[in-house]
Amino acid sequence: MKIGVIGLGLIGGSLAIDLRALGHTILGVSRRSETCAQAVAQQIVDKASPDLALMKAADLIFLCTPLGAIKPTVEQLIPHLAPTTVLTDVGSVKTSVVNTIAPRWPNFVGGHPMAGTAESGLNAAVSGLFVDRPYVLTPIDSTPQAAIDQVTAVVQSLRSRIYHCHPEDHDRAVAWISHLPVMISASLIAACLNEDDPIVLKLAQQLASSGFRDTSRVGGGNPELGVMMATYNQQALLHALYCYRDQLDQTIRSIEGGDWTELEELLIQTQQARSEFLQ
Repeated sequence: MKIGVIGLGLIGGSLAIDLRALGHTILGVSRRSETCAQAVAQQIVDKASPDLALMKAADLIFLCTPLGAIKPTVEQLIPHLAPTTVLTDVGSVKTSVVNTIAPRWPNFVGGHPMAGTAESGLNAAVSGLFVDRPYVLTPIDSTPQAAIDQVTAVVQSLRSRIYHCHPEDHDRAVAWISHLPVMISASLIAACLNEDDPIVLKLAQQLASSGFRDTSRVGGGNPELGVMMATYNQQALLHALYCYRDQLDQTIRSIEGGDWTELEELLIQTQQARSEFLQ
């Protein structure tokens, strides 16, 4: 199969590596000609160009651009597509993407691989990034079954764990386990920077170890991705943030009142519940 990958960053590059290894012909598009040349030189793709016309030969195309670039990319892409070409994306928000693309191109299947690293760009692309990771597909009632089957088969070949759900349900779920943690983690770092004693702040920075590293990791990631999450999943993220604030207020009340029994009950509950999110 001829598979197009638009956006040769971490996700797009990793998709290209694995799909090419499976015998597909990979056509890559990147805004930067240097990235295209690098992708070809490193045999990540078979052909690459900044010109979307390269996609006219593709049977399936992965849209791996930032969320804000998906709509203009699709509008420029459509004139080059064969009627049977299937589009899918890798964005972390699905409702707005599906509502934008499906009316313009019926052969579209929303997708979101729940995989990544702290690095970005083509140099961060690796083989096996999607193995045993959740990969969500969000077809709607009007999505052709043939398009769903094609994307499903390709994702299965990556050895991902496939889930199908409605776009709205996806966005509410990832608000809790992906977008909310980014905002909490960023707020943790910002709160620490509010320490007004430079000696104490420096000491905290020197003593920070695995606990701080784990809880601050996603807050120290790509700022553009965080803004896109908030922009395109605003309502679901706000709901999660309000609920988190209520829980934080309750925890503060327990500590202010010295209610250690209530605090212990909370920590027992969360200790037991955590494994349900890490299966």
